[in-house]
Amino acid sequence: MLSRVAENIYWMARYVERAENTARVVMVNANLLLDLPRGVAPGWEPLIWITGSTELFEARYKSYGERQVVKFLLGDEDSACSIISYLRQARENARAIRDIIPRESWEQLNALVLGTRASLQQGLTKGGRYAYLKSVIHGCQGLTGMLAGTMNHDQGYHFLRIGRNLERADMTTRIIDVRSADLLPGESELRPFETIQWVSVLKSLTAYQMYRRSRQLRVTRPDVLRFLFQSDEFPRAVYHCMEAVEASIAPLPRSDSALRLIGRIKRQLQEADVGSLRQDDLHTYIDALQLIFGDLHGEIATTWFLPQAQVQAQSA
Repeated sequence: MLSRVAENIYWMARYVERAENTARVVMVNANLLLDLPRGVAPGWEPLIWITGSTELFEARYKSYGERQVVKFLLGDEDSACSIISYLRQARENARAIRDIIPRESWEQLNALVLGTRASLQQGLTKGGRYAYLKSVIHGCQGLTGMLAGTMNHDQGYHFLRIGRNLERADMTTRIIDVRSADLLPGESELRPFETIQWVSVLKSLTAYQMYRRSRQLRVTRPDVLRFLFQSDEFPRAVYHCMEAVEASIAPLPRSDSALRLIGRIKRQLQEADVGSLRQDDLHTYIDALQLIFGDLHGEIATTWFLPQAQVQAQSA
């Protein structure tokens, strides 16, 4: 497979996953604000932290109001972190490989981009936001399902799964990091709202029902952290994502270095007692994980995305 084809498939999957996760996070934040009393609710700024785009946002907007943050994340054409930008970039990658992916999936992605842009004004209103975000999530999930059901499960599909699951693992850690830090400072008078906080973390990842099925416990910080980091069954848990990346990388040529990195990540996930980590330690732990995710992406790009001659030159 040509390196440019592999790279386009990989990035198409990552951008679609980012669009879906961004839609989900905005939706859950809006619901959380309704559940928490004024003064305790975190507002909209944490959503910008999750995307890691604070500098870009502050260069374009003067305040972290609801209208500004929602516009930035849903439809700002000049923001590289908006749902529309993610879907547009996914489509540009898909356009380059139209003869590789099923025609129906190209049409589905194209329709998703056009529909999301056409109904943007609906998404910017409080009354229409839920339906808009729901349509984005369903559109992304439909595309993922269509590709799984119609695309050859060859090397191209392996790169699709690598991109999707690496992006998913990264987004899960970002949501845990920000959501576990910003909502409740731990004062005793706010304890009654702790369960709402952790339910919102689970719902941000569509993990609430699966958590209750597997843990059958009340929602607590240690159990939620163990579930979202270490579950090998829940598809958005970091450990499960790494197992999926590993399964797709293993059949590829020259995979030894990438597999060693994944083994290191899995050991870090298995050996850590994440449930007992204090907030500062949890933040440090997540930082370390995200650095290795970056190393893994770099290893994937160096091994499979650069021209063969350049790869050989770097290996020499």
